[in-house]
Amino acid sequence: MESTGTATPQESTAGTRLVEIVLPGVVEPEGLQIRRGEIPTPGAGQIVVRMEATGVSFAEQQMRRGRYYDQPPFPFVPGYDLVGTVLTTGEGVAPALVGRRVASLVKVGGWASHVVLDAADAVEVPAGIGAAEAETLVVNGITAWQMLYRKARVRQGGTILVHGANGGVGTVLVQLARAAGLRVIGTASARHHASLREMGVTPVDYRAEDVPTRVRELAPGGVDAVFDHLGGRSVVDSWNLLAPGGTLVSYGSATTRDDSGSKQLPVLKILGRVWLWNALPNGRHAYFFNVWEGRAFGRDRFRARLSSDLTQVFESLRRGEVTARVAARLPLTRAAEALRLAESGTVAGKVVLVPDTDADADAGTDGGTDTGTGTDTSADPAR
Repeated sequence: MESTGTATPQESTAGTRLVEIVLPGVVEPEGLQIRRGEIPTPGAGQIVVRMEATGVSFAEQQMRRGRYYDQPPFPFVPGYDLVGTVLTTGEGVAPALVGRRVASLVKVGGWASHVVLDAADAVEVPAGIGAAEAETLVVNGITAWQMLYRKARVRQGGTILVHGANGGVGTVLVQLARAAGLRVIGTASARHHASLREMGVTPVDYRAEDVPTRVRELAPGGVDAVFDHLGGRSVVDSWNLLAPGGTLVSYGSATTRDDSGSKQLPVLKILGRVWLWNALPNGRHAYFFNVWEGRAFGRDRFRARLSSDLTQVFESLRRGEVTARVAARLPLTRAAEALRLAESGTVAGKVVLVPDTDADADAGTDGGTDTGTGTDTSADPAR
């Protein structure tokens, strides 16, 4: 984003304090802690964003178990992405950014009322898109867009298989694919089949059907791409379902979420298979997708690509090609309840955390133990 000027706190922060949700270690959701403090000041090239919406993704579910393959040491503030309004700007950042709604992919730190970002990591949210709606499409939208258009690159009329087609990434992916003229086969439990059919997806019940057998019936010549977040044995099955010239995009290891032992090993196994499969002379391709790929070696290029792709996703939302599915909105201090809900597998769409209102504060709603200087609170009894 455009840079100029000096530190400029143009919006008043009087009477407000920083609220953060801290993950102290491997805990149940109720073990999350609330930390309160002073609103941070941006440094050179930075902005402070007042959070309007942040999400609960699969990454946080893995992190609380210590199972996300490159999570930071405990304790830390989780939160993979956020949407909010620029509150203050640091030296070298245009003061005109204050008051603008932006989105950012952060990996950690999003579960907070105020977040310091490098201004270059903020992507402006187009007018007419609400904060919660935009939030559902940040990490999910970027992941879906880049896997479909930068990795798989399936031609119009092709057939793809999407595992977890009702999930956060899966829902966006199947909508983008249908808008691109692709036939989509999607796995999900039976209760989600009606909504998948409404999106033009052919559903497969992964609980009641043998998925490889059913997919072969639907696509006897194989599928042009498979998007697999499951890992484990599923990755092998997915590879074997590809048509000649097809592409496997693996982007997680959900089946090992509750395992013990090394958190890196499941990913390393997938990477090993990807390397081996790509060495075979059969014209098929495999990738392990990481949304952070290339950031360490070319940050400017990474930022430009991310900004371009997220802008494309937002435009798809405005055109009606993609819908923003908000499963629930809960106050930030009820993060424990939000995490439980997301982990339940009973909701369609993304669970979103929003700033606490005065009523929430008066009620003492809480995501765990308060570790700040305020009054200790307990779990919300209405849960």
